[in-house]
Amino acid sequence: MPYSFENISVLIVEDNQPMAKVSQSILETFGISQIVIARHGEEGFSTFCKVNPDIVLADWMMKPMDGITLTRMIRSEARSPNPFVPIILMTGFSEKSRVMEARDAGVTEFLVKPFQAKDLYKRFAQVIERPRQFVRTEAFFGPDRRRKEDEQFSGPWKRVIDHSITKDRIK
Repeated sequence: MPYSFENISVLIVEDNQPMAKVSQSILETFGISQIVIARHGEEGFSTFCKVNPDIVLADWMMKPMDGITLTRMIRSEARSPNPFVPIILMTGFSEKSRVMEARDAGVTEFLVKPFQAKDLYKRFAQVIERPRQFVRTEAFFGPDRRRKEDEQFSGPWKRVIDHSITKDRIK
């Protein structure tokens, strides 16, 4: 389904200016005209607080502040105007440990560089079509990390430990 993106705003946080411009050009082909670019995580967070964009597209590897730290700040800082904003993290590294680290930091979607316009479009469509519930614990705040539905599951608890906790409270 093609989307009409002209009313959304995007913050691109990317220290590589040619990559920032390419990302901006791709977003403009989607019909997005409200695009702001920040050069690193510190500038990105400051800009995020000022413009409160609908989506953040951030690079992982930046100095002085990287995309993971930026994500954690957006999700947990008191100054953050919208800790629920979708964050798409771009990186040249696709190892499982990196994906898990990004997920555990509160990233909504993960995009491996180099990417094609259709890959970025899919991430935008994903945050629109399948928005994820947010979870808050002592150690985490962000989109629910579980993506797979268990067709065989029929109860209120998803983890084995949930059952033991419930039994202990009932006693």
